[in-house]
Amino acid sequence: MIRKFLNSQSKSISSASLILAISYFCSSLLGLVRDRLLAGTFGAGSELDVYYAAFTVPDFIALILIFGAISAAVIPIFSERMLKSKDDAWQYFSRLLNVFLAFLIVVCVILIIFTPAIISWTAPGFSGHKKDLAIMLMRIMFLSPIILGTSNMISGILQVFHRFFVTALAPLLYNLGIIIGIVFFVPRFGVQGLAWGVVLGGVFHILIQLPALFFSGFKYKLSFNIKDPGVLKTMKMMLPRSLGLGASQLNTIAITAIASTLMAGSIAVFNLANNLSSIMLNAIAVSVTTAAFPAMSMAFLREDGEEFLKKFSGIFRQIIFLVVPLSLLILILRAQIVRVVLGVGKFDWADTKLTTACLGVLALNLICPQLILFLSKTFYAAHNTKIPSIISIITVAFNIVMSLFLVWLIKVSPWFYTFLQNVLRLGGAENVGVIGLVLAYSLSGILQTVLLLFMFYKKFPKVKTGEIINSLNKILIASFVMCIFTFVTRQLLGNLISLQTFLGIFIQLVLSGGVGVAVYAALAHYLKSPELKTISSSFLKKFSNSYK
Repeated sequence: MIRKFLNSQSKSISSASLILAISYFCSSLLGLVRDRLLAGTFGAGSELDVYYAAFTVPDFIALILIFGAISAAVIPIFSERMLKSKDDAWQYFSRLLNVFLAFLIVVCVILIIFTPAIISWTAPGFSGHKKDLAIMLMRIMFLSPIILGTSNMISGILQVFHRFFVTALAPLLYNLGIIIGIVFFVPRFGVQGLAWGVVLGGVFHILIQLPALFFSGFKYKLSFNIKDPGVLKTMKMMLPRSLGLGASQLNTIAITAIASTLMAGSIAVFNLANNLSSIMLNAIAVSVTTAAFPAMSMAFLREDGEEFLKKFSGIFRQIIFLVVPLSLLILILRAQIVRVVLGVGKFDWADTKLTTACLGVLALNLICPQLILFLSKTFYAAHNTKIPSIISIITVAFNIVMSLFLVWLIKVSPWFYTFLQNVLRLGGAENVGVIGLVLAYSLSGILQTVLLLFMFYKKFPKVKTGEIINSLNKILIASFVMCIFTFVTRQLLGNLISLQTFLGIFIQLVLSGGVGVAVYAALAHYLKSPELKTISSSFLKKFSNSYK
């Protein structure tokens, strides 16, 4: 029973996407529980600033050294070798795993030694006890790149075998580990317990996947050959991707560094708002692109250009069909979302207003992170890592410049400060500087999306733009009507029920959102949106037959 459960395979992109979407959505819900516990326990203050600041560099290391290899090289190279020889493919993976694991350990040990200098650069606004605490947490968290790096390489291999269910469970267990850290470790060890919760989450992440890896045919071999042609090709292919990912992660590091010089709580507010918006990224874009990537990669290897572009068009339209209305729902119901998810304990009214404002700005731009992820992975499937990497570097530079400029403008311009106060309904909140960071982040996302779309069309001019535009028109019409019904429902409920209690806000959020979703689905059906038919027929009907 357990063997069958862990060894289950998905037969189609649609069923795999549904499995991943449900699992990632559940993981995101656990992430919301995690953030609610963090906000209630610490509030948007110095301790939570330290926690998020300590996270940045370990995440950076994992991204550039491992995640880049998975997306850009491991899956395509392993898939190519599997077509020729299973033994050769497994030997390649075993050698690669050993080389990268050894390299990760060496890098993380060096970084642990130099953590004080790293904190001085990444959080220049920290000093005294706050800086010492950040150093301690970051040193503990440097264990996570080693564990998560190995685990995510395993995830990439399992995706080749269409074992998406077990790989989708891993992020869920990762969040569970962090929650255990908040509930059980923090009362005993203080803020340090958060860091150990992250490590525990990493352990859970890898343990759930190991059985499926061995069921797939993997036999570990202690072979350390850095000159293996597959290993060398992986390094060559991952380098541009790693530079691009590193550039993207520099966004987070730069924002953290700038936010550390602002009022206490700025780092926490930005991260909490970004986490609330990124639940969409995990539930939709990550699930769809993860499921589609191996198939798109194989289509490109077979030189089937028509199938490659057909898959691109279908997935692109599915993403905008789901993300556009949901981003508008988040915008309309942002205050209710923040109050329901984070409004507890030490998270006070000032924190709520500021996080709500940040979430509103991020919601307006929510489509961009989804499309950036999908377009980048499409280039990787086509064995082109340079274009998304170069664009990523350009937009990171743009984001850093805009962040510094907007934060400066808020400080020196009373007019701009008052404008933001009024438009975002901040009601006299003092910590408005963080809004400049969110605005810069959103503008850089728009720029990156536009550049990726332009380069993709230039590279693949035969893409079916007509059917994409036709779908987009229907989506915008349905979304506009949905917004009207959602807003009216929200206002009516505000007059009928008490909004001074958690239950009242929760009812307003659920009913307003439910009306919006129902109206959007009904209009999509009336307009005969092909994406709705794909989701209802392909996903739901195939889900019951998606395992073997």
